[in-house]
Amino acid sequence: MNILIVGAGQVGRFLCERLSTEGHEVTLIDRDQEQLNMAQDRLNVMVVLGNGASAETMEQAGIKEADIVMAVTDLDEVNILSCLLAREYGVGKRIARVKSIDYLSQGAVLSKDKLGIDLMINPDDAVADELANLAGRAGTFDVAEFVEGQIQFLGYRITAESPLCDLTLKELGEIRGMYRFVVVAIARGGHTIIPRGDDTIQVGDSIFIFAHKEELPSIQYLLHIKEEQHKGTRRAFILGGGRIGLRVARTLEKRNFNVRLVERDQQRCEKLSAQLQKTMVIHAEGTDIRVLLDEGVGDADVFIAVTENDETNILCSLLCKHHGTHRTLCLVNRPEFLDLAPSLGVDACVSPRLSAASAILKFARRGNVISLATIEGSNSEVLEFEIKSDSQIINTPLKDLSFPRGAIIGAIVHGKSYQIPDGENILKVGDRVMVFALPESLSKVERFFE
Repeated sequence: MNILIVGAGQVGRFLCERLSTEGHEVTLIDRDQEQLNMAQDRLNVMVVLGNGASAETMEQAGIKEADIVMAVTDLDEVNILSCLLAREYGVGKRIARVKSIDYLSQGAVLSKDKLGIDLMINPDDAVADELANLAGRAGTFDVAEFVEGQIQFLGYRITAESPLCDLTLKELGEIRGMYRFVVVAIARGGHTIIPRGDDTIQVGDSIFIFAHKEELPSIQYLLHIKEEQHKGTRRAFILGGGRIGLRVARTLEKRNFNVRLVERDQQRCEKLSAQLQKTMVIHAEGTDIRVLLDEGVGDADVFIAVTENDETNILCSLLCKHHGTHRTLCLVNRPEFLDLAPSLGVDACVSPRLSAASAILKFARRGNVISLATIEGSNSEVLEFEIKSDSQIINTPLKDLSFPRGAIIGAIVHGKSYQIPDGENILKVGDRVMVFALPESLSKVERFFE
């Protein structure tokens, strides 16, 4: 495909890297020559200096031949105008990154349909939902849900105390009859592999598994992961009362968490109190650990830091962890901090660029992709496919199909039943199939399910 991306920020560069690696023709537009030079030095993309809201710039970038326009600058108006231009030039798919509630709310005067935009994505909403899901999954640093939440994709870090430490995949498979899950990938030393039977799980590894939601208590028991026990409901502290913090608080309220939200701005605290039903809003600095301890952060199940400052999020998470908080999650914008924070002791970090990119890639994919999640640091993806009636792979055992190397089927859902697959499984019309794929195999996997 011929793809035109407007905006060379973190989301734009990430999309360029992912899509160019897959062999698509990618052109990147930005007004900052330094950003373009950085992208051109590292990626196989064409670059154009200019404004994405300018017809002249868009023509120079080849908009007449583009299949998709992805406008992901930090300015809503530039993104919307870029998509309006794309519509006038007959571009088939138009995607805009939009933060303003004026465009996203139901009944908005200028909705995506009225503007002719196929997908409007708000990174704040996507990252808030991911943090809320992580808050309810003890021990995980990555979580994604598929088939309406039935199938869970989870990431766990292996410590010296882990019962899986030094086990081979073959040995783990021998007890899998009791625990229905499959390890589809191991991340080690900056590399991600799809393990074989003789591969060993080691200290410091990150493992990724597929499992049905009904199996999660058994898996937690196997991994010796315990939820903090309190009289009553689970307790959550949220640092930062912006759009993300507000959305996380609302979600956790619905999930019966006892929520305390810490915000430094007095006026914002008053607005938050009016918008939240059960959450206690606390006016304080996140680094004022004495106030947080007085409010009970030392006994909390989870502390979630979502201010606009990465350093504040990491520091406050570490302070709370040191004083007894069971689990800490934080929002991290800078890619270099995503690996650093967990090594310091933060349980999980979430990146807005990945959350936005996952939604954009899911929409842009050809074939039968229903849902998609991206894996930070490896460019790997988890994809959910639906088997159509005209598929060439139905009614054939998996062992007889030439499934692409560098990818693995992790789960198959047929109606209300599910399977952890082996070579004897047969795909049928309507099946939902979850696949973990390394970057070099992504295009092959998509073609396989076409």
